[in-house]
Amino acid sequence: MPRRKALLIGINYTGSSHQLNGCINDALNMREYLVRDKGFPSDPGSMVMLTDAPQNRGTPYEPTGANMMAAFHWLVTGNSPGDSVWLSYSGHGGQVRDPDGDRDSGYDDTIYPLDFERHGQISSDTLHRVIVSPMHPQARLTILFDCCHSGSAVELPYVYRPDSAGQVNLVDNVKKGMSLVAAAANLVQGGFTMNKVNDAKMLLGGARSFFAGLQHRDAGPTNEDGLGEEKFVEDWKGEHKDVWMFSGCADDQTSADTSIAGAATGAMSWAFIRTMRENPQQSYINVLQNTRQVLRQKYEQIPQLSVGAQYDLDQVVSF
Repeated sequence: MPRRKALLIGINYTGSSHQLNGCINDALNMREYLVRDKGFPSDPGSMVMLTDAPQNRGTPYEPTGANMMAAFHWLVTGNSPGDSVWLSYSGHGGQVRDPDGDRDSGYDDTIYPLDFERHGQISSDTLHRVIVSPMHPQARLTILFDCCHSGSAVELPYVYRPDSAGQVNLVDNVKKGMSLVAAAANLVQGGFTMNKVNDAKMLLGGARSFFAGLQHRDAGPTNEDGLGEEKFVEDWKGEHKDVWMFSGCADDQTSADTSIAGAATGAMSWAFIRTMRENPQQSYINVLQNTRQVLRQKYEQIPQLSVGAQYDLDQVVSF
């Protein structure tokens, strides 16, 4: 039978100069929503949560770069037709100069593992290779990224953005991108990425054997690293993967780490759960529009929907 898997990541960077407050809560809230409202199984083989809570220090559940890469590999390995896979990330996002020359903006979007200062950020092209490319084309992957500069964080080829009137337009984010917003107060400046295939292979060590032990079925034949061949952005449209990503803002925007009803949370995570609970039978375009309306009451960030192929946005959200 089709199965459901989920990977939830929340990083507060506690005790560092880059500390956030609501990201662990985002992961906890998302787990509660997926289990209670969507019926996701919560056993360790079906749902994994990585946070920098004290009890995870030194374990495979600490969101270091190596553990995150191993967990990504676990999430997308062994999927079959009809499976539903969920990924959410709440933490820092940023941009670094693109060394490959395949982004017109000159920058790659990145996410920040807990140990990014020592081992680097994870770039958008690496995220695509390790998360999107290995997905079975008949299994659905839904992604929610609540971080700065997340508009094309996994380089999906079709990106939709609502305007202030609620009209949704297709934008060529992956190809054109946006420039680095150096003045953003909560952008972690500088840094470097593990964005080449050989560097990413190194990160796939660590807890990979641990997460492999959580698989319910034989993962089947895979190549040595699970990353595939070196690809450029122009190739992604040919994959036709059933991947849907809601992101908290455009590439040139920051995403709010805020407090709502007395609890620290990411604005996008809160808005998405609220919107889905108000009407679970909304279409993808409705969720994008309604999330935009919730956020625009207090925040400037504009949520986006990125898709792996040209699918009907009027279909009901399903994950």
